[in-house]
Amino acid sequence: MDFHELKIGRKTAGIPIIQGGMGVGVSRSRLAGAVAKEGGVGIISTAQIGYDEPDFETDSYSCNIRAIKKHVKLAKQQANGGLVGVNVMVALQHYADHVKAAVQAGADLIVCGAGLPTDLPQLVGDADTAIAPIVSTKKAVSLLLRMWDKKYRRTADLIVIEGPKAGGHLGFTKEQLNDISALHYDQEIKAIIEEKKIYEDKYQKPIPVVVGGGIFDQSDISHMMQLGADGVQLATRFVATEECDASLAYKKAYIQAKAEDVVIIKSPVGMPGRAIRNAFIKKAEQGQIPVKKCFQCIKKCNPGEIPYCITQALVNAVKGDLDQGLIFCGANVGRIQKLMTVSELMRELMA
Repeated sequence: MDFHELKIGRKTAGIPIIQGGMGVGVSRSRLAGAVAKEGGVGIISTAQIGYDEPDFETDSYSCNIRAIKKHVKLAKQQANGGLVGVNVMVALQHYADHVKAAVQAGADLIVCGAGLPTDLPQLVGDADTAIAPIVSTKKAVSLLLRMWDKKYRRTADLIVIEGPKAGGHLGFTKEQLNDISALHYDQEIKAIIEEKKIYEDKYQKPIPVVVGGGIFDQSDISHMMQLGADGVQLATRFVATEECDASLAYKKAYIQAKAEDVVIIKSPVGMPGRAIRNAFIKKAEQGQIPVKKCFQCIKKCNPGEIPYCITQALVNAVKGDLDQGLIFCGANVGRIQKLMTVSELMRELMA
């Protein structure tokens, strides 16, 4: 397979592979820096990124802002000139402040999902930071790019398409996820690619499209390139690497998982999510898990109504307390057999 560079705004990644952002704490500076050093695009998730700061329990907001700046700096030091970006969920209570902190820290790219980032151009301003929305449908990309064009006279530097096989929060209904083949998703990818050409022509600049969700090996990469994608996004495979920022227990859960362990859950964020069915999910299925403390993470969250606190569940998991933790994953987690280094994984994907 011939790999080409991936141009994102005024910057270039040597390899068209983006490592997807994974929170809480699964993709921070160690993983993102390692991916960027290999020529890909490393992505840090800002979702409760400061979970291990000493004062997180009393001031999670300040911890997260501080940790964003710290981890972007650390990743860029490790990256040796490679591209480091951040993933910021639009659903976060402090989404705007996370974007601004990442820009101040010198992030090369801001990727936004879990909602449409309608004000992202304004938040980034004139900074030399590329902007990339995550979309799942032609309707979403059409609405967003039209809005950015009209309101800010700006368009995307990159578009990330997350398909129905992605991990974590998903832009599909549970019914759609139960019958993925009926979506004919390859056609949706082609339609999104055609839609963005309108703005490529208008702004006289390329808008590369990267596709994520179910990308596991070279055959998946080749298939997406044949559909017209400029690159791919992988997340699940990067969890089972030495450099992933999660605990070893978390990584072992991926290696030991079987296809039948993967389930679609109802997340407190209000979107379906794909995760490994474990003791925590079984407990959540029995009824509400009381919220002991609210970390003010999600905009539309009522602690008295949600099935469990997603911050606490994700923090528990990343630290290795899996029986009390939520383990998000992609559809192909059952195919992972061993722990690798980022370098080994990138070589396998590019061989």
